[in-house]
Amino acid sequence: MNVNWIKCKADNWCPLETLNLETMDDTAGVYVIWYEGTPGRVVRIGQGAPIKDRLSAHRNDKAILAYNKLGTLRVTWAAVSWQYRDGVERYLADTWPPLVGSAFPGVLPIAVNSPWS
Repeated sequence: MNVNWIKCKADNWCPLETLNLETMDDTAGVYVIWYEGTPGRVVRIGQGAPIKDRLSAHRNDKAILAYNKLGTLRVTWAAVSWQYRDGVERYLADTWPPLVGSAFPGVLPIAVNSPWS
């Protein structure tokens, strides 16, 4: 499945901690939070309906915010229909195991294009 990963202005990845969530629409789908660095790592993978509500909660999650000491926390998301979300989340977590949280082990993964390709 090919999805459209969202970037912020000037083709830059969105900063999790300062992203203006009020400017986001009510997109439902999947998201990836990571910290920049050498190497960077995926911190959290999830889904939401709308995604902005989940991101709002994650901005108050100490387990996620602890990784901002290693690099700027970034986020991207993609609209995914409800019937595919669990499988896409599973695929993302299998491909880039997150440092925080878990995925849906009871579903088959649904491959999507990489946010970083």
